Amino acid sequence: MSAPALSVRAAVPERDVEVDLDVPEGRVLALLGPNGAGKSTVLGLAAGTVRPGGGEVQVAGRRVAGERTWVPPHERRISLLAQEPLLLPHLDVLSNVAFGPRARGAGRRGAEQVARARLAEVGVEELAARRVHRLSGGQAQRVALARALAPEPHLLLLDEPLSALDVDAAAQLRQVLRATLRGTGRSAIVVTHDLLDVLALADDVVVLDGGRVVERGTTAEVLSRPRSAFGARLAGVNLVLGERVAADAVRAGADEVHGLASGPPLTPGRAAATFSPRAVAVHRAAPGGSPRNVLPVRVTGLEQQGALVRVRGETASGCRLAADVTPTSLSTLRVGVGDDVVFVVKAAEVDVYAA
Repeated sequence: MSAPALSVRAAVPERDVEVDLDVPEGRVLALLGPNGAGKSTVLGLAAGTVRPGGGEVQVAGRRVAGERTWVPPHERRISLLAQEPLLLPHLDVLSNVAFGPRARGAGRRGAEQVARARLAEVGVEELAARRVHRLSGGQAQRVALARALAPEPHLLLLDEPLSALDVDAAAQLRQVLRATLRGTGRSAIVVTHDLLDVLALADDVVVLDGGRVVERGTTAEVLSRPRSAFGARLAGVNLVLGERVAADAVRAGADEVHGLASGPPLTPGRAAATFSPRAVAVHRAAPGGSPRNVLPVRVTGLEQQGALVRVRGETASGCRLAADVTPTSLSTLRVGVGDDVVFVVKAAEVDVYAA
């Protein structure tokens, strides 16, 4: 079994970051989390721009940072593709891409052969002689990707590489990245806030919050059964995370949600309940009868979601939930930010599982 492309078991005390994660060889890891969660610090630990205060970092089984060990960034065989291409303006496209192989000792002809192959791989071989100031944003980012691939890195770091592009250019580059990464078995970390990037590129997901790993798993596992607030937002579902109080119930503070238990049998301990915003009905007061899940909330926001309106609310226990309703229903209810309402969801719409 080959060593992971990246192994980080390290702390950066001055940033309150302490992480334990691996990127298996040949897989793409999506590193997710809110702003300030520690994602940039993890990339810095891998790239060599951040020194750990404890623990160690390994690249392809080689220790590159730790006690009495420090391998400088240019010797780690890690490439970075960031939001901005940062191409060298005094060189043409071919020379930009050939720069990495030349720096590793390749001759000019060999480096240019590699550069042409990488430009062809990302679909811009015809731009080889063009100066970088004549490239569009999407073209420049493709060239930057070719440049990152040219030195044959052990690991590619993708730091929100599509965020500065328009919708069409981002969609095109996303497909190029998918073919370049998933179609060739390269190893990579992608930092993104875009669900489409995760779905197109990632084999695995790690969610950071407060400088710690709070969730990890395959992409399918995290999106189908999130166990963190960020994972739930990405998957587009409501999450109640707390303690199991019955075979099919989760309690978080004063909030208790019943549903249908799935997966391995639930045991005492942490459990999660998830349900779609579209499964939630909004009432001014608790309805008659005996609906199983009735959650009083204070409305914190209203957002248009296509043909529906998303009503965001927070319970007294601090649980943040959302309901998707029609504009007609919202008009009838006369609901505004700051109002107290009731979210109602049937137990059959709630998935309960171990957390």
